[in-house]
Amino acid sequence: MPRSLVVKVTCGAEDPERANQAFTVAAAAVAAGADVSLWLTGEGAWFGVPGRAEAFELPLATPLADLRDVVLAGGRLTVCSQCAARRGLTEADLVGGATIAGAAVFAEEILGEGVQALVY
Repeated sequence: MPRSLVVKVTCGAEDPERANQAFTVAAAAVAAGADVSLWLTGEGAWFGVPGRAEAFELPLATPLADLRDVVLAGGRLTVCSQCAARRGLTEADLVGGATIAGAAVFAEEILGEGVQALVY
C-alpha cells in the first residue's frame, strides 16, 4: 500500500515560491508512487481554474500547469468549498478532474492511518 500525502496550498501567485513548492512536492510524490491529494485554498483556489496555472511564472521552476497535470493524472486535486464560494467558483469553472470539497473531507483525509499532511 503506497504512503499517502495530503498537500494544502494556502497561497496563490502573491507568494510564488511557496505556491510552487507545494505543487512541486505534490508532483514529486505522485512520481514516487505516493497516494497524493493536493488541496487549493485561499488565493491558491485560482490555480484550479483553467489558464491560471498556465499564466503563473517563476524563474527556474517547472511550469505550474505541468506540476498540476502530474497531480491530476496520478492523484487528486481539490479546491476548498468556502474558498471557491468566496471567489464565485463552481466545479464547472475548474480544470477537468478537479473537485470542490470542504473541511470535513480535508479532515477525513489527513486523519487517515499513515497519512502525512503538509501545509504551504
